Amino acid sequence: MEISKIRSDWNFEDASAIYNQPLLTLVYEASRIHRDYHEPNEVQVCTLLSVKTGGCPEDCGYCPQAARYHTDVSAQNLLSVDEVVTAATRAKQAGSTRFCMGAAWREVKDNTDFDNVLEMISQVSDMGLEVCGTLGMATENQLQKMKAAGLHAYNHNVDTSEDFYGDIISTRNYDDRLETLNNTRNANVTICSGGIIGMGESDMDRIKMLLTLARLDKHPESVPINALVSIEGTPLENQAPVSSWEMVRMIATARIMMPASMVRLSAGRTEMSPEAQALCFMAGANSIFSGDKLLTTPNPSLGEDEQLFSDLGLYPRPAYRTEKMNCSPTN
Repeated sequence: MEISKIRSDWNFEDASAIYNQPLLTLVYEASRIHRDYHEPNEVQVCTLLSVKTGGCPEDCGYCPQAARYHTDVSAQNLLSVDEVVTAATRAKQAGSTRFCMGAAWREVKDNTDFDNVLEMISQVSDMGLEVCGTLGMATENQLQKMKAAGLHAYNHNVDTSEDFYGDIISTRNYDDRLETLNNTRNANVTICSGGIIGMGESDMDRIKMLLTLARLDKHPESVPINALVSIEGTPLENQAPVSSWEMVRMIATARIMMPASMVRLSAGRTEMSPEAQALCFMAGANSIFSGDKLLTTPNPSLGEDEQLFSDLGLYPRPAYRTEKMNCSPTN
């Protein structure tokens, strides 16, 4: 059977035709393509730590860390390097191979906090973990400094389509997001970028969000698909949860359009049954966050994930596996 080719010339009609297939047909096609490029039972296990929580000046409608919203999240200063290294050690012992550090900043600033983050990156990288940062907008020079310290990946989600973006965020624009992705690529840091469903967007917006990423000259190495976790005190607190079928459809479409990328089943897993998560893995998801919290939102416990992996015959992906982006598929 012909191997699906990696392409960046997707149009809306092509993507819509994929997305709108009958679900089982879509999952079958995505599963076949997944096996062309990835070990089918291998899943990247990541841990996400908030190294600086709350007090963010942005107005992202989904985020409890925005200073302007009245949520249960209290602003906290940047963690110490020792605290982060301790958390990374714990994550590695629990089976994670990627350690992601998130800070509630609008943008990276060249100050003492950034110097401390560079030291965090260096020490965690020395542990053999892939280090990922999600610190807001960043310049190419700042990303080069993080790369030199040991940064492997930078997360900067596009969140949704450009058309719907202004309904969710007003304190920055879509081009700001894309500029940081471009800076990341120019700094030779791998890109982690995806989006959130369940914010009131249409199916068209979901397709266009995937198109934004799939049209990049080189696809993001990681594509997280998040389901909105509605938090009291945010503008989106009354949004109804998305169904598991919607998550499966997004993951399968992402897998087909970006066959060599890691597709991460991210926020919202606490609302999904083990069976629904299994279908997501069948549809091409091959990365998850481990640990009971994603920055400030809940996540399945380590024990639950260990049981899920055991039941499904899954095993963790080693750190720094040779990147297969835009190269030959697996044999």
